[in-house]
Amino acid sequence: MPVPVPVRLTNADVVLVGLFSAKEKNVVALMDAAAAELAGRGARVVGRIVQRRGVSDGGARKMTLPYSSRTLLSSGKVLEVAACCDEVEADLVVFAGPVTERQRKVLTGIFGRPTVGLAGIDTIG
Repeated sequence: MPVPVPVRLTNADVVLVGLFSAKEKNVVALMDAAAAELAGRGARVVGRIVQRRGVSDGGARKMTLPYSSRTLLSSGKVLEVAACCDEVEADLVVFAGPVTERQRKVLTGIFGRPTVGLAGIDTIG
């Protein structure tokens, strides 16, 4: 289990990112639940991005795997998240699912703002 990352959620503008299998039918409900949890902890969700896995024929065989072990997402989706963060001036990026320490560091560097998994947040302030 990853060590919780201390982040300030109170009044933070957050981009919420979800990576889901194409077989997952409740994506909207899962993203809504994650957004509600963040709101309950004082954050404002100002953007939502979803990456689906397994939509194409090649992806169907790899549905349980991330697109990239470094970023979880496809390169195009990484650019989309980065652009969204800049556009909405997000303070933080939160993935609905788990993020490893390595992924957290890589994504924080790419997005230019702290990046964490929802389950790995240790709220401060």
